[in-house]
Amino acid sequence: MTKFTKLIGATAAALTMGTAAFADGHGCTAEGRLSIIGNEFPAIQSVAALAQSCEGIEGEANLTADHQTLNLAGMSGNPAEYTSAIVANSSIIALINDGVIRPLDDLVAEYGADIPGHMKISVDGQIMAIAFMANAQTLAYRSDVLEQVGLEVPTSYEEMLTAAAAIREAGIMENPLGGAYASGWNLAQEFNNIYIGHGGEFFEAGTANVAINNEAGVATLEMMKALSEYMSPDFLTHDSNGTQAEWEAGNVALMNMWGSRMGNLMDDEGSAPEVYENTMVAGPLMVGDSGVPATTLWWDGWTVATNVSDEDAAATFQALAHAVSPALLNDETMGQAVWLIDGFEPQPVNEGVLAAVAAGSKPYPMVPFQGLLHSALGAELSDFMQGTESAEQALADVEAAYAAAAIEAGFVTE
Repeated sequence: MTKFTKLIGATAAALTMGTAAFADGHGCTAEGRLSIIGNEFPAIQSVAALAQSCEGIEGEANLTADHQTLNLAGMSGNPAEYTSAIVANSSIIALINDGVIRPLDDLVAEYGADIPGHMKISVDGQIMAIAFMANAQTLAYRSDVLEQVGLEVPTSYEEMLTAAAAIREAGIMENPLGGAYASGWNLAQEFNNIYIGHGGEFFEAGTANVAINNEAGVATLEMMKALSEYMSPDFLTHDSNGTQAEWEAGNVALMNMWGSRMGNLMDDEGSAPEVYENTMVAGPLMVGDSGVPATTLWWDGWTVATNVSDEDAAATFQALAHAVSPALLNDETMGQAVWLIDGFEPQPVNEGVLAAVAAGSKPYPMVPFQGLLHSALGAELSDFMQGTESAEQALADVEAAYAAAAIEAGFVTE
C-alpha cells in the first residue's frame, strides 16, 4: 500500500514560517523545455509564470480546470507532452501507478539540496513531488447578510441550514447557499468532506474493501440533499469556477470553498463592493457529533515527467524549484495560498486553511484505490441528488462500481 506521511509536517511548517532559504531568489538559468499542466487558480498561475521566466527555458503552461482529465494522457507519450504536472494528494497516485512521473531523488541531490525537507513528498521511500502550498475547503460567508438576519457565523452544517432558511424567509436571497457540487469529481469531494465529518471510514480496516453504505454514508447524503434545497436549481453543473461566479454575482451568502479561491472572492475584481467588502473567511464546518472537521487537508506540488530527456527533466526541475523559492513571495502573491515556502507570512485570506490545520482536519486519503472510490462517487450520486433514488441505493451503486474497478485493478479479489 502506498504510504503518505508528509502532509501534517508540511502544513505545520507553513505555520512556523522557517527562515532558511533555497535558491538565490534573484534569478534562474536553465537550458531546456518546460511544459506545465495544472489547475488554474491564482497560486498556480504565479508559480507557472515564475518558472517560465527562467533564462534559457522554453516554457509553456496549460492551466485548466480539466487538468485531471488531461495530465495522464499528456504524460504517457514518449516524449511526454508535459514535462511537469502540478498535482495534489488525490491526483498524484494515478500518475505514480502509471509510471508517468519520475522519482526526484537524483535531481534533488544535484539541483535542490537546500529544498526544505517539509516540501519533499515521499511515496514508498522516494521523493515524487515538491509541495508548495496547503489547501482545504472552509466557510466563506457574507457578514452583511448574516447581520441582516441577526445570526452568528455558522460553525456547523446544521447551523448553515438554519441561516439559509432565515435568509430565504427574509427575502434577501432565494438560494443563499453555494457549493462545488458539479457531477463528477466535485460532487464526490463534497461527499468525502461531510462523510469524514460524520466520522466515517471509507474502507474496512487494513483492506481495499469499500464500506460506505452505512449510517454515516446515509447521513452524509441526507445533509447534502438538505443543503442543495437552498442552492441554485442547476447546482449539479457548478464546479469551483461556477460557484465563484455565483458568489461574485451576489447570489450566494454561504458556501464551503477552497482556501485557494478565497482571494478571488475577496478582491475587488468581478463583484460589486457590497459583495467583496463583506466577504469573510472562517474555519471548516462541523457536522453531526463526531468532533471531526468536515473537510480534508491537501497539498499542491509539482512533479517531473518520466518520458522526457534528462536535459528537459533537469531544466523543468530547476525552473520549478526556483518558482517555489522565496523569490515567489511578494505583496501580490503572499495572500494567494498558505505557502509551504520559507518566509511565508499568513494573511487574513489564509485564515480558513490555517484554522483547518489547527483544528486537526484529516488529510485526503492517499492510498492507491481512493481514486477509484472518488470516481465511483462522482458517477453514482447524481441520481440521489436529483431525487430519483434512495440514499441506500445510491451508496450500493457506488460500492458496486468501486468493487468492479478495484477487482479489475487487482486491489480486491472477487
